[in-house]
Order: sequence, then structure tokens, then C-alpha cells
Amino acid sequence: MSEDHTHVQEFFGARADGWDRKFPEDGAAFATAVAEFGLRPGDRVLDAGCGTGRALAALRAAVGPAGTVLGVDLTPQMLAAAQRAGRASEGMLLLADVARLPLRDEALDAVFAAGLIAHLPDPAANLRELARVVRPGGRLALFHPIGRAALAARHGRELTPQDMRAEHNLGPLLSASGWDMTSYADEDHRFLVLAARRP
Repeated sequence: MSEDHTHVQEFFGARADGWDRKFPEDGAAFATAVAEFGLRPGDRVLDAGCGTGRALAALRAAVGPAGTVLGVDLTPQMLAAAQRAGRASEGMLLLADVARLPLRDEALDAVFAAGLIAHLPDPAANLRELARVVRPGGRLALFHPIGRAALAARHGRELTPQDMRAEHNLGPLLSASGWDMTSYADEDHRFLVLAARRP
């Protein structure tokens, strides 16, 4: 994706109303990924690039009523779709750019990011911004409901060694951004990378 936010907003804004209907089977994959993330009751978690809020219910269930769930997205239409789907009851929705989050340092325990990394204009800087708002030892989940090969096939392209989400590329990128990768799974039915914020 381009650094031009207008392009990102136009791309996702035009697809917001039909987004959940296009991917109706993804709900279980989101719930499983959140369960593997290891959130605890009372945790403060950000859904970065939350889109229509498909992860919010699972995140709320994981952190419980004492926890904090915040969904941030750059596209107003996606947040409106989340509200229409009743997902605003699971957490606070905020129109904001994950490259410049309106949050204080170390405000969160965890960040869940579904389908986000491929759309970051400056992945290293943007991952550093996510690290800024997470406490030392806090966690990051980079998730997609299908793996890299299946996603490439869906888009009619082939995987290359330069793919940013390949383990040999993503590990050093995370490390340079303040994160230590703790697990990497790239399977047909999911892509899930977990990392911990370095002290």
C-alpha cells in the first residue's frame, strides 16, 4: 500500500459494507488466534487496523470486563461497519493512524494486528510505534486467517523470497523494531506470528 492515506481509505472504504460477507468463515480463525495470543483478564489490548472489528468480541472475552479493548482504524467506513455490526459494545473504536497512535508510552499490554503488516507504509517505523505503546514484556500478534501461500494464490501472484512476512525477513524486521519473535506459524488456514516487546 502507498503512504497516501487517501488511497488506503478509498480502497477499504469502498469494500467496508461487504467485507464481512466476503469472508464469512473467518470468525473461528480470529477466535483461535486470540486464544493462542495468551491475553489475561484485565489486560489492555489494541486491535490495530481493526477494520470491521471481527476480533473485538474474542479480545473482549479474553480480557474480561476489567480489561480494555481499543479498536483503531484509518478508514471511517470500516469503523461504521463495525458499529452497525454491534461490535462497538466490545471495545472503544477510534479513527486513527497506527503510524501515529494517540496513546501514551507503554499504555498497553498487547497489540493484535490482523492483516495489517502488508498495508504499513513504513513497516519498521510503524512496528516501532506499536512497540512504543506496549509495556516491556507486552505482546504483539500479527495474524491473517489464511497463510501466505493461500493469500498469494487468492491474489493471483507467487510468493518470493523478498516477501516481508517470510520468517527470514520478518524476524529481523521485528527485532529492529523493538520486538522479539516468539513463534511463527504459516499454514494454509492461518498466519500467526507472536512477539514480545523488549525491555
